[in-house]
Amino acid sequence: MKISELMDGVRKLDLVLPEFQREYVWTREQAKQLLVSLVRGYPTGSVLFWKTDHPPDIKNNAVPKDKIGTTSVILDGQQRLTTLYLFTQNEIPPYYRAEDIRDDPRGLHFDLDSGEFLYYTRQLMEGNPTWVSVTSCFDGTKIDVFRIAQDKAGPDGDPFALAQRYNDNLTALRNIAVQDYPVQTVPSHATITDAIDVFDRVNSQGTKLSDAELALAHVTGTWPHARREMKGRIEELRKQRFGVDLTFMIRGLTAVVRKRALFETIHGASREELEAGWKQLTRLLDYLVTVLPRWASIHSTEDLNTNNVLVPALVYLAIHGEKFDGERDLKRFIHWMYAASTWARYTSQTDQRLDHDVSVIVRTPNPWKELVDAIIDQRGRIDVKSADLEGRGPLHPLYRMTYVLTKANGAVDWFNGLPLDVPKGSSYAIHSHHVFPQALLYREAGYDPENHLHRQMVNEIANRAFLTGPTNMGLSDTRPSEYLADIESRYPGALQKQFIPLDRALWELERYPDFLAQRRELIAAAFNRQLDSLIEELEPTVELGLDELIRLGEGPTVEFKASVRWDVVNQRVNKDLQKQTTKTIAAMLNSEGGVLLLGVADDGTAFGIESDIETLGRKTLDGFGQLLASLIADSIGPEYAAFVHADYQTYEGRTVCRVHVEASPKPAFHMSAAGSEFFVRVGNTTRSLDPQAAHEYIEMHWQS
Repeated sequence: MKISELMDGVRKLDLVLPEFQREYVWTREQAKQLLVSLVRGYPTGSVLFWKTDHPPDIKNNAVPKDKIGTTSVILDGQQRLTTLYLFTQNEIPPYYRAEDIRDDPRGLHFDLDSGEFLYYTRQLMEGNPTWVSVTSCFDGTKIDVFRIAQDKAGPDGDPFALAQRYNDNLTALRNIAVQDYPVQTVPSHATITDAIDVFDRVNSQGTKLSDAELALAHVTGTWPHARREMKGRIEELRKQRFGVDLTFMIRGLTAVVRKRALFETIHGASREELEAGWKQLTRLLDYLVTVLPRWASIHSTEDLNTNNVLVPALVYLAIHGEKFDGERDLKRFIHWMYAASTWARYTSQTDQRLDHDVSVIVRTPNPWKELVDAIIDQRGRIDVKSADLEGRGPLHPLYRMTYVLTKANGAVDWFNGLPLDVPKGSSYAIHSHHVFPQALLYREAGYDPENHLHRQMVNEIANRAFLTGPTNMGLSDTRPSEYLADIESRYPGALQKQFIPLDRALWELERYPDFLAQRRELIAAAFNRQLDSLIEELEPTVELGLDELIRLGEGPTVEFKASVRWDVVNQRVNKDLQKQTTKTIAAMLNSEGGVLLLGVADDGTAFGIESDIETLGRKTLDGFGQLLASLIADSIGPEYAAFVHADYQTYEGRTVCRVHVEASPKPAFHMSAAGSEFFVRVGNTTRSLDPQAAHEYIEMHWQS
């Protein structure tokens, strides 16, 4: 059949594309090479059609179901047919929409002089009439080769020889339309199952389709609306900042329906199984999108190194009533997910490891420890050492996990105080800021941008902080010694929340290597504390000795604060710090209770409450106790005093106030100049819940 006849068939919808076919995925280079091969007479394969009076659902509903007559369904060759239609008709085939053409090749140009194909470049083609667009060679545009030859030959040249060459090349291109193209046909008595089988056989013999695409073809052949449903759901998730693709969706559907991770296991599933599995998958994704931001500080798939870490969760939830069995169960999943993301569980041998992990979930009621052990078997450990961060940049899995850890630690923007875990508009998107600016290190500290090791040091994770765009651009190449102290003064604790060493000597340019070493230690320690906090049993810790509490570090029921109102960095009274103490007490009242150690820094070193006491009118422990009681009464309410008890102990020669907080029998709201807020403990951090989340939390914890 001639190519022009094939194009007529596409235009008249006598040739149609079934819903189970993938979209147009060819690159512009592949499209160009097809024309090169056709002009040179090289073989380019054949097309395969299925003639039927009862076609399956057609992509984008291009053909009504009541269409009378025989239709040829394209089983193989749609990428070539679509490419030829775009070039020869200068239109998108009727079975596609504009958004389906990801990489439109119609910018291709043809040189009448050399017969060469290139995509438009202004420098080469502007003002050169021998370069014409390929689409203009087929759409009836008059191309006057003799006039072009006259322009090129000039008054002293021979335009006739040039015109002949131009015409020969143009004719060779246009003759593509009248070339015969091999066509193979599956007979009309074949069923949809037969057609899918042929499609599978044809595509499995080469590398044209991935396993995921073949699985999607089988699913769509059985359930025609599958692709359409998935694409609609993908768009909804994208608006919630969770970007997934068809490969993830078909993997998720396979996991829910078959309780397996291998794509081919979904072949042969019935329409009833697929539709029921899809409904369950959408519910599970809604649940995860709600849970992950609140409990795991995962606010977007950009926070994940791979979406595959969600597949085991889908299987677990599908088996266990579509929700985690309480807070402890949820935290064990997050503990595993953090470890799997940090140590790139699915970077290689993806299918095999996913299928192994899914099988563990299917056969084990409480699988998360066994799955963590599998990571340890693979990597040797899950804890992070400072050396793991050395020389690591934004492409390493630890980079994204450091951002997640920063958000989980309650970090705020350094110039506007906005919490980093609150979704921002595009103007305030999160940027990765160099604490020691690149330009400064290259210009004044002797680092060479051409030296690979120097570039690694300048760009490593330990020199990164996470800020909103305006803040990042505003800092530019300001010295850390000039801007870090100002940040800590305006937003006390903001530096510690991003694991910045508070030793000002380390902020000097010549101490950059020492800064990196110290910050690596802080990040690694924080990461390990966070992991440990997720698997600690939620049991009272008040019976532990002070030394033991501090050794165990911060967690869901233990918090350290160096002071109540004394600004450690700026060496002055800062009453804004008082809110940090009362917020933590309110969060513990609303959670499982806990212990707040006042006079202990985040790293467990003793600071003591002596500096706080010196700021009081009554410079005694009684005066400090009165301050604490007054803060609780004013910020939370005097009725909660019965659930908060304080005593004093000596640690490393300093006085530490140990505040015991019981779980409250009713919700405790925190009052401040910002209004009424509701705080809870999430991991080792204190988090504010918005009104809707607070309402849901209160219903869950204080049911009437």
